[in-house]
Amino acid sequence: MTTAGTYTPRPGASPLPRMIGAQAVLETKMLLRNGEQLLLTVVIPTLLLVLFSTVDIVDTGAGEAVDFLTPGVLALAVMSTAFTGQAIATGFERRYGVLKRLAASPLPRWGLMTAKTASVLVTEILQVILLTVIAFALGWSPHGNPLAVLLMLVLGTAAFSGLGLLMAGALRAEATLAAANLVFLLFLVGGGVIVPMDKFPAGVQDVLGLLPISALSDGLRDVLQHGASMPWADLGILAVWGVVGLGAAGKFFRWE
Repeated sequence: MTTAGTYTPRPGASPLPRMIGAQAVLETKMLLRNGEQLLLTVVIPTLLLVLFSTVDIVDTGAGEAVDFLTPGVLALAVMSTAFTGQAIATGFERRYGVLKRLAASPLPRWGLMTAKTASVLVTEILQVILLTVIAFALGWSPHGNPLAVLLMLVLGTAAFSGLGLLMAGALRAEATLAAANLVFLLFLVGGGVIVPMDKFPAGVQDVLGLLPISALSDGLRDVLQHGASMPWADLGILAVWGVVGLGAAGKFFRWE
C-alpha cells in the first residue's frame, strides 16, 4: 500500500516575495535582451557622454565639459529606463494581453508594478556604474553629498516611472511608442542635459526648469559639479511630478 510521502503535491501560490522577485528577474532579463531598450538605456547615453566630452561641439561654460555633461547624462539614463523604456515595453505588453493574463495570476497588480519598479532600479544601477566608470576615465571630478545624489535619483525614478506608466496605460501601444520617443528627444534638447539652460531665453528657462528632466539634471549638476549640499527646489519639483504621475497612473491605468 502506497502512502503519502515527500513528493505529495502542495497546490497553492508561492510566497508573495518570491513571486515578486521572480517577476522582477524576468522583467530585467527581458529589458536587457531588448536591442531597442539597450540603445536607449546604454548606447545613446554613453555615446553622448563620450562625444560631447571629447569634441568641442556645445559650449558648456567654464570648467571641464565632462563635469557639466556627466550629471545630465545620468539624468538622461534615468529617464530612458524609468520613462521611455518602461512606457514602450508596458504599452506593448498591454496590447498583446500580457498584462491581462498577469493580472489574473496569483501575483497581485501592485506586486507586478513592484516587480517592474525593481527591474527599473536594477537597470539604473548598472547604467550609473557604467557611466560613472566612463566619466572617471574621461577625467570627471565629482563633488557634493552622495546622499543628495541618491535622493535625486530615487525621486527622478519615481517621477519618470509615474509618467511612463500613465502613458502606457492610457494610450495605444503605437501612440505610446511615438510619444515616448518624441518626449525623449524633446527632453534631451530642452532639459539641460547637453545644452546649458542659460542658452535659452529667460522666459523659456522658467518653463523648462519645471520639467522633471531639468530638475533632475540641474539638481545632480548642483551637487556633483558645484558641491551643493541638498538642492531642495529641484527635489521639490521631482516630488510633485512623482506624486502626480504615480497617482494619475494608478487612477487611469487600463490593463486591457
